[in-house]
Amino acid sequence: MRRFAQRFVLAVCAVLAITPVVVAAEPVSEDPVVPDRRRDQFPKDFGYALFPYPYRLPGIGAGISLVGGAMNIAGTPTDVYGIVFTGDIDGRAFGVGDLHLIPRTLILDFGYSAVSKATIQSYSQRGMNAAKDDFRLLEIGDTEYYGGRMTATFFERRFELYGAWYEGASRLQSIRDKDGNVIVEAQDPPRERGHTDLLGARLDFTDDYADPRRGIRLDVTRTHTPPRGSGSDYYAMDYSATAYLPIGKRSTWAFNVLRSDAVVTRQGETDPAALQQELGVNCSTIADPAQQAFCNEVIANRVAENTYGTATTLGGFSRLRSFPQGRYKGSHTLFFGTEFRWNLTEERTPFDIFVMKDIRTAIQLALFYETGATSDTRSDVTQRQNMRDSYGVGLRIVTASGVVFRADVGHGDDGTDTAIFIGYPWEL
Repeated sequence: MRRFAQRFVLAVCAVLAITPVVVAAEPVSEDPVVPDRRRDQFPKDFGYALFPYPYRLPGIGAGISLVGGAMNIAGTPTDVYGIVFTGDIDGRAFGVGDLHLIPRTLILDFGYSAVSKATIQSYSQRGMNAAKDDFRLLEIGDTEYYGGRMTATFFERRFELYGAWYEGASRLQSIRDKDGNVIVEAQDPPRERGHTDLLGARLDFTDDYADPRRGIRLDVTRTHTPPRGSGSDYYAMDYSATAYLPIGKRSTWAFNVLRSDAVVTRQGETDPAALQQELGVNCSTIADPAQQAFCNEVIANRVAENTYGTATTLGGFSRLRSFPQGRYKGSHTLFFGTEFRWNLTEERTPFDIFVMKDIRTAIQLALFYETGATSDTRSDVTQRQNMRDSYGVGLRIVTASGVVFRADVGHGDDGTDTAIFIGYPWEL
């Protein structure tokens, strides 16, 4: 808690140190139920960024990545971006966003990533009961992921229909304990391939699509994951509502609620022995009883996933930000979040610092609180004792090109975590 308080104070001091003279904002008029847009919803101000990004992910590893992007190329809304990972994660990714097939109406986004080695955390059980350090490491390799999203947008982006297709493949290499020691090596494992398709709709009754300050936003999404190998066939329904309450002339108090439920249409393989054979591991050959139990926990999680499916997870950059990515998972998720966004400036200030060029429109300090739960039993997610909390502070730079650079420091039961990301939370 002391470390969190220190980081909070340092973040506030940093904001005050770099804040220029505040530009007076126009008085906020009485808006109807659907407020007027503050600006053009398809910005064309050019910007770019290229900088090293150190990463350190609990249980996964650390290293340096190089991140780059160019926004609104050649007077269009189109963006390109890329990232190269080195260290404990070895890979690369690139993508194109806001490619207008029909100007201001039909938009395409697509991307590709390839990772030769990576490690993900697998907690001992699904739901909310696994302890902070009660996880194993799944080392995967030969991984690629690619796909695209098409968005049809109307009425200044107030109504949208979108669909997406994402496909990927990976190969399990080993199961390790939380310290990285090998529990079992996979023997001639298959390269599992699968895909996800998504359909959704959005109603956006706010004053700005990229940086809303008043109004409401509603999203309904159906995500379908067909069987991968002997996995289950299920889809997840997500219902998200966000309200933006204006505070003063330029600040905002935001509220978000998410409900996500997985619906299994056909269960997958639930026989542990068959799943071990499919993955190329044999837990019974492990002599150490504790490590054998670890191996069996990984298989038990696969059995649960094949039985119940998986809804939107909690933890990471978007929801329950003080916890690791995918910390909590289950077939039902309930989440509540609130965030006060104090816009310290209202401006149009060009900046060019060699590695980054854009037009700053606001510097923002945010205070947030989030709570949520996920479980394979629907009734458990509504019980207060099952929920976990996360609270913290964030610093943002909002730009005219439509990019929001975000740094958050969050605190929760697992301790304090710091994340640097692009875009507002609750949007992923």
